Amino acid sequence: MSDKNSVNEQAAETQENAQTALTAEETAKDGANAENTEAVKGGKPKFRITKNTVLYFLVLNLGVFLIAFSLWIFQAPNNFALGGVGGISVVLAKVLEGPTHGILSYSVIYGLLNAILLIFGLIFLGKALTLKTIYCTVVLSLENILLNLIPTENIFPLTGGNQLFLELVFAVLITGAGQAIVFNCRASSGGTDIIALIIKKYSKSNIGFALFVADILVACLAFWQFTTEIGLLSIIGVFAKSFVIDGVIENITKTKYVTIITEHPDMVSEIIVDYIHRGFTKMEAIGGYTGDPRTVIITVCRRAQAAHLKAKLHDEDPTSFVIITDANEILGKGFAERM
Repeated sequence: MSDKNSVNEQAAETQENAQTALTAEETAKDGANAENTEAVKGGKPKFRITKNTVLYFLVLNLGVFLIAFSLWIFQAPNNFALGGVGGISVVLAKVLEGPTHGILSYSVIYGLLNAILLIFGLIFLGKALTLKTIYCTVVLSLENILLNLIPTENIFPLTGGNQLFLELVFAVLITGAGQAIVFNCRASSGGTDIIALIIKKYSKSNIGFALFVADILVACLAFWQFTTEIGLLSIIGVFAKSFVIDGVIENITKTKYVTIITEHPDMVSEIIVDYIHRGFTKMEAIGGYTGDPRTVIITVCRRAQAAHLKAKLHDEDPTSFVIITDANEILGKGFAERM
């Protein structure tokens, strides 16, 4: 009997030791995980340069450069006041023309105004003023100053000539495209956008309408400082620029909503996943005319992908019924995260 009790005691002790060892191992793992977590929280996050990061900044800088290029080659030489800090700078450069014109050119005035607005933004907005806005504002101001050192007469013969309307068209197109690219990168070129953010923070005003009215008022300054023709062209440019920005953004972000009614759902699903690399939603349905079972597959993709999908379905599943419509705005994984 005593031998049996001794065996039971040894077994219990062995089990207790095993549980203690397991608990110690789990505690050690938890401690290591906690240290790793603290290291991640307390340490500086590692910034990794990826292909997407490089592409993002290339596109962002392209948008910023287009804005600076338009101001340098088209707006300033022709006195187009197309609103914003750029328009104000063009007018002030003319007002201060004289002994100080070489020092206070439109590019220098542009940089000074943006510096003042950045200071106000940092005071009133703090963290709400993103690094991207600061980056775009600084780069745009520096590009304006550097480009202004190059005489436009040797670069673009039309500048300063009698092709005012033609040059206005290109000024609007280039500026609108540049601003649309910057907006699509979820950034801002600064300037009056900083004022809009401050107003938005402290009031419930319609910011878009207020900025549009401000741009019109800046364009009206051209009547006072320049000719009536320049003033009228500037007002036309402000209206046209808003349409160009909306049009470019809409075309950049436009996607296609594709509905496929098919008898071969497995094949269509494989085409969507493997050929255009998209997800889909699948539903079972009944044909209203034939009463036969069908499968409805819904997917959303880019325009080029929709064209490839349509061609592939035509070859592989010619009996499928395909509906393709425009989807102007998509929220969700793969679409909400724009470049």
